[in-house]
Amino acid sequence: MVCPSLDIAKGLHLIAACAMKNAMLRIYSPTDNRTFADGEALPADAVWIDLYNPTPAEEALLEAALGIDIPTVDDMAEIETSSRLYLDNDAIVLTVTLATGILAETPETCQVSFVLGRHHLVTVRYHAVRSFENFAAQATRSPELCAGPAAALMALMDTIVDRLADGFEHVGREVDAISRAAFRRADPGARGRQVRRSNLALQSLLTRLGAAQDSLSKARESAVSLSRALSFLLFAAPKDASLAPHIKTQLRDLASLTDQANFTGNNLTFLLDATLGLISIEQNVVLKIFSVAAVVFMPPTLVAGIYGMNFAFMPELQWHLGYPLALLIMLASAVLPYLIFRWRGWM
Repeated sequence: MVCPSLDIAKGLHLIAACAMKNAMLRIYSPTDNRTFADGEALPADAVWIDLYNPTPAEEALLEAALGIDIPTVDDMAEIETSSRLYLDNDAIVLTVTLATGILAETPETCQVSFVLGRHHLVTVRYHAVRSFENFAAQATRSPELCAGPAAALMALMDTIVDRLADGFEHVGREVDAISRAAFRRADPGARGRQVRRSNLALQSLLTRLGAAQDSLSKARESAVSLSRALSFLLFAAPKDASLAPHIKTQLRDLASLTDQANFTGNNLTFLLDATLGLISIEQNVVLKIFSVAAVVFMPPTLVAGIYGMNFAFMPELQWHLGYPLALLIMLASAVLPYLIFRWRGWM
């Protein structure tokens, strides 16, 4: 998307998208509302060009018009710093990793390239990023956000960082909810009574913890990538652009987000260990019940086994009260171990 300069008198016209195989090249033009065709010259007031899943023809068009190499999807997948942050014919190329889908519980990471030239800002992406759509809407309402390519880049970065902060806040709220579910188990209907969590409920907490950790790791990766890109931009940007104060502010914001990520990560680690401990306790309770049941029924089994023997001389078999006495002995032998266990605090 290309944003207009401030002295446009005819207003903003959003150029139609080239919807061919999901490719999209969008610009703002002060003259008319039309499709940006292959081989056509860029509008003189073009400031920001957004390439979403571009076609080779669109890339060639911009490379010929701007005199720079547009990063391809393979170039953007490189992980070494020298391939992601560099200068190209006085243009600053920044490739960053952005986290998407955190608020929608479908976290992913994607690569986005920013090419900052003297007269144009070009962004290249192969995934839908909500921050870009949000900034496009803001630029439509406030054209001053795109007074120039550097101003457009800073405003777009602000939108990206704000969206990333929303993602961190979402993960933080989810971690708090997991903590309440794991530890705050008081029964409102019974004073001081704790509601036990079943293994199934605890396993559900583990699943939520894994999802939160996945979102947090992708958000942290995005924050680190943006910090590296802005640090390079602070070094490479022209001094007359007066970007240093704005870049330093964004770097401080990203540093605070990184600290928040470390804090949330420590909470996730604690909750993971605690949940695994609770699962172990619940399993031990089940095993203890089986162990106690085996011990409780062992004496009655012994008594029944003795009186089930076929001996010729067994006086109790001739008693009228022999059978009730045997039942009473079995009951006593079962209740007595139970009472001893309760008295010793073993159960």
